[in-house]
Amino acid sequence: MKNKHVMLIGEKETFMVRVLSGKIHDAGYECDFVNWNVTDINAKWEDAGLVTLFMDDNSRPSEAVIHFLSEKTSEDDTKLLVIGDKNDVQTVLESMPKEAIFKSFIRPIDNAEYVSVVKDLMGKVESGEFMKTILVVDDDAGYLALVREWLKGSYKVAMVNSGLQAIKWLGKNKADLILLDHEMPVTSGPQVLEMLRSDSDTKNIPVIFLTGKGDKESVMAVVALRPEGYFLKTIEKNELLEKLKEFFILHK
Repeated sequence: MKNKHVMLIGEKETFMVRVLSGKIHDAGYECDFVNWNVTDINAKWEDAGLVTLFMDDNSRPSEAVIHFLSEKTSEDDTKLLVIGDKNDVQTVLESMPKEAIFKSFIRPIDNAEYVSVVKDLMGKVESGEFMKTILVVDDDAGYLALVREWLKGSYKVAMVNSGLQAIKWLGKNKADLILLDHEMPVTSGPQVLEMLRSDSDTKNIPVIFLTGKGDKESVMAVVALRPEGYFLKTIEKNELLEKLKEFFILHK
């Protein structure tokens, strides 16, 4: 299971690295040591719920590795712990997205504090706290259930079956993206979008339309409303997940 794994990245598996690895195991998590080269890190990345970068005396990963970590943490919101001397830690922090760094430690490290932070962070990862929230609005209960099944492992998913229910839900909750059915009875998708854009609390929430009509005229009518995009309802699971991933990378 991805969330139960900690990837510990370093130049070599030193005594201190083995101590930290043992502490992680004792806390109930799997720990994989990985040498800091892009190929090895990439091979283990999908298994890791948390990544720790350990820099020993006079050691610092190459710019290529730091760039890779920067890109990967941005892509999937994986959190990073950084350990090293003051100058090395500062160099890494300046090269990484601020939101990717959960905490940094200046050596010598307090093992108990490190393990406590790992437990806290892994608990948040396992609970889905760092997942993006997507609100799906559609009057078709079957389609709602299908999309929820597709997305639930990667995102927090909320579902409502009408535009008015969406407005009500957003009055109490926050969403990072709304997937909005274009063709709904009573209050249509375009009407819901208009309401969202006219409210200061919801006007900046990105909206992607869901539509069952793929002909040119229908598509142009959807695009004219200036949503962040549209998906045909015939889209397959893997394509939907890939497009959503691309969307969140581009809208950091």
